[in-house]
Amino acid sequence: MIKAVLLDLDGTLLDTVLDLHAAACGMLADLGRPPVAVEDIRAYVGRGIPNLVKRVLAGALEAADDPTPPPAAALASFKKHYEHFNGRAAKPFPGVVEGLDAFKAMGLPMGVITNKAQAFTLPLLERTGLLPYISVAVAGDQLPKPKPDPMPVIWACGRMNVSPADTLMIGDSVHDFHAGKNAGCTVFLVPYGYNEGQDVRGLAADAIVGSLLEAAQHIQA
Repeated sequence: MIKAVLLDLDGTLLDTVLDLHAAACGMLADLGRPPVAVEDIRAYVGRGIPNLVKRVLAGALEAADDPTPPPAAALASFKKHYEHFNGRAAKPFPGVVEGLDAFKAMGLPMGVITNKAQAFTLPLLERTGLLPYISVAVAGDQLPKPKPDPMPVIWACGRMNVSPADTLMIGDSVHDFHAGKNAGCTVFLVPYGYNEGQDVRGLAADAIVGSLLEAAQHIQA
């Protein structure tokens, strides 16, 4: 029996690549460097802004494995540009609003678990019209450990007064999978998001669903 739903933000609820791409290109222009391709940004998303900046500067996914922080000037530039572009081109993926409406009709509280910084999370939800659906939002810099650690999932369940065992986690990446599974949630994954270039069908999720609406129909069946 599912009593609550936790959702990833970028790549699950919202396609935010164009906003992130605009911010990355603005940062690179400030640094006197050529722009990055949109598809590169799509692969680089998922581990928070500092890691995105490191990947953009290095032109490689592996840059996120280096514990060294990104250059302060580059990070500040990205954040400045992203504050401007955040939510401007972002839009819900097909089936998202219908799925949220279905979960709401089922009386299920919903939360967002994201590795996006808190300063950008609520403005993005508000600008895209999704904030009214969400009872709790946990950002990547809000707790000591972000996804893939289960801490934000467990914390959000506590805020919604539900057990992780009664909670459905829906995401688009290996980080969502591990965060949800290690917390004890049922985990559904969508195949259309940002999983660092990998196919989520290779993960042992409880279900692969084509949309949030399909996820809602799955737990109603």
